[in-house]
Amino acid sequence: MAQPSVLTPQSDDFPRWYQDVVQKAEMADNGPVRGTMVIRPYGYAIWERIQRELDDRIKAAGAQNAYFPLFIPESYLHREAEHVEGFSPELAVVTHAGGDELAEPIVVRPTSETVIVEFMAKWIQSHRDLPLLLNQWANVVRWELRPRLFLRSSEFLWQEGHTAHASAEDASRYATLIHLEVYNDFLEQVLAVPTIVGIKPKSERFAGAVNTMTCEGMMRDGKALQLATSHELGQNFARAFNIVFQGDDGVSQHCHTTSWGASTRLVGGLIMSHGDDRGLRIPPRLAPWQVVVIAVRDDDEVTHGAREVARELLEAGVRSHLDSGRGSFGRRVTDWEIKGVPLRVEVGPRDLASGHITLVRRDSGEKITVERGEFVGRAREILDEMHDAFYADALAFRESRTTSVTSVDDALVAAQHGFARLDWDLVDEAAEARLKAEAVTVRCLVRRDGTLPQHEEEPNLVAYVAKSY
Repeated sequence: MAQPSVLTPQSDDFPRWYQDVVQKAEMADNGPVRGTMVIRPYGYAIWERIQRELDDRIKAAGAQNAYFPLFIPESYLHREAEHVEGFSPELAVVTHAGGDELAEPIVVRPTSETVIVEFMAKWIQSHRDLPLLLNQWANVVRWELRPRLFLRSSEFLWQEGHTAHASAEDASRYATLIHLEVYNDFLEQVLAVPTIVGIKPKSERFAGAVNTMTCEGMMRDGKALQLATSHELGQNFARAFNIVFQGDDGVSQHCHTTSWGASTRLVGGLIMSHGDDRGLRIPPRLAPWQVVVIAVRDDDEVTHGAREVARELLEAGVRSHLDSGRGSFGRRVTDWEIKGVPLRVEVGPRDLASGHITLVRRDSGEKITVERGEFVGRAREILDEMHDAFYADALAFRESRTTSVTSVDDALVAAQHGFARLDWDLVDEAAEARLKAEAVTVRCLVRRDGTLPQHEEEPNLVAYVAKSY
């Protein structure tokens, strides 16, 4: 029997609940330098699953992985003025190394556009070199004033894709492909988070971009979280870094570039999209361990029986973990509930004697007893069912907290507890300023049918307005 939750209830203090989960699920700790993060093995295992799923999709989209330096000459950032202006407050700058003052300060990368396009200019000569599709898994540094583990840390892990194309149309097509078939597919098919897929208004675009696409999710406190972004950069970086190719007509022209990224913020999104007062709830396609097999007590017969159950699951391709029975059973159940493993199998003397297995779902708490010989097949069926249940639950919550409004005043009220849907025609510069004064922003713009627009000047667009992380 599970013990009462040891977490702060979400309804009492959502930020405290979040910190409790990160700590008690053994996901991360604060690093020794303010704003840095130590990712513990369980948190990193979740990140590894995210990496694997995204990396497979990125490679299927044609991009190849590469690696570029952590340190960037400060002059590189100044070559694209809008870019450096967008990042100036967040930069960490190295002025001394090896005991000497550097001739030119070095920036610790906040993102790698400038260093990657420098090498694109070197590698691209003709239209035969295009498109050039690169991806990097790396750490980046953005000096955060108000850090929060996984959500906003001064150093975080991510992937950043950078591509060069012969035309604006090809660059736009590829950025959209990444956004829909990599990011949105992962978010809905693995993370089980329903997303609003739209474009950012000009005021919220990435520094240096001509168009920014975003996937916005709703967290359990009604706030928005930007989960992934894709940017069309036009020829801004190509002009600044002279990325030129010779077309098949012999005429030289600048490339069109894109960039796109997702980070360890996805772990924070997982926690806040699905978690409850008992802790994490991890969708089975993402979970490092899909099933935990718990020996009810620490004796040879029960431990052996539990080990056999775990072995059968592993042989059937189910990611499982054996808890061999040390310590209080109730305490161990509570710990695994906090960690959010999708399915729990409890093995005790009576289960072994009766030839039955008890399965417990983390999402609903439902207990299911099955014949010993049928439990592997039933476990797999339940795991498949659970993904749809996670998604439906998150979608129902989002819909319950989304309000269609007809004025900026009403949008400000609705944004206190969820998303407001407002005609974009009603939001001018003064209205955006009013929203921002109340810590509310236009998260994205979509067409009325929910599809992705090409630009914010399209008629009949809808703005999603919310508070955010």
